[in-house]
Amino acid sequence: MTKIDTSSPESVLPTPSHTVGPFYGYALPFPGGGDIAPVGHPDTITVQGYVYDGEGRPLPDAFVELWGPDPDGRVPAVDGSIRRDPSTGGYLGRNGVEFTGWGRVQTDANGHWYARTLRPGARGRSAPYLSVCVFARGLLVHLFTRTYLPEDTAAHATDPLLAGLDPARRGTLIATADAQGTYRFDIRLQGEGETVFLEFQ
Repeated sequence: MTKIDTSSPESVLPTPSHTVGPFYGYALPFPGGGDIAPVGHPDTITVQGYVYDGEGRPLPDAFVELWGPDPDGRVPAVDGSIRRDPSTGGYLGRNGVEFTGWGRVQTDANGHWYARTLRPGARGRSAPYLSVCVFARGLLVHLFTRTYLPEDTAAHATDPLLAGLDPARRGTLIATADAQGTYRFDIRLQGEGETVFLEFQ
């Protein structure tokens, strides 16, 4: 039997209970996770931004999930669009045809993320929006928020969620237009300019 010296911390090898997680880069990302819009669809938009921690530093290991209706405001009810290799079971990416409204992207080394989806249509009394879910280190529970597009200002005034927020906080849910069909939506987890997060019961 091998005897292990445990008299000093540097002589003890780490065990699984000493690891820090979760490790979002393992098994969760897949090719084409942010390519939600079908190839060549005329209503495609790109939403991009950064995830920042409470000190304003970008997070290189966060995950952002998006859900959204199609341009007519319908929530898709189609089977998944992910293709798998029949022999290995590995992800090959999306098929580029079905719009499921859902995507998952990991931030890069600079904390940046982006996704291509369809411009969301209005549903009920709400202004058009994309639902956003954020996973990041230090979060015991993932966070939910929304991103609204800046052109829909008339609908913003009657949206039940936006109308109930302080104007200074409301702006954290509205993306800014970068270029034609491209929007920026930064997510700040804490601190100054913290994004409004939602609690579902």
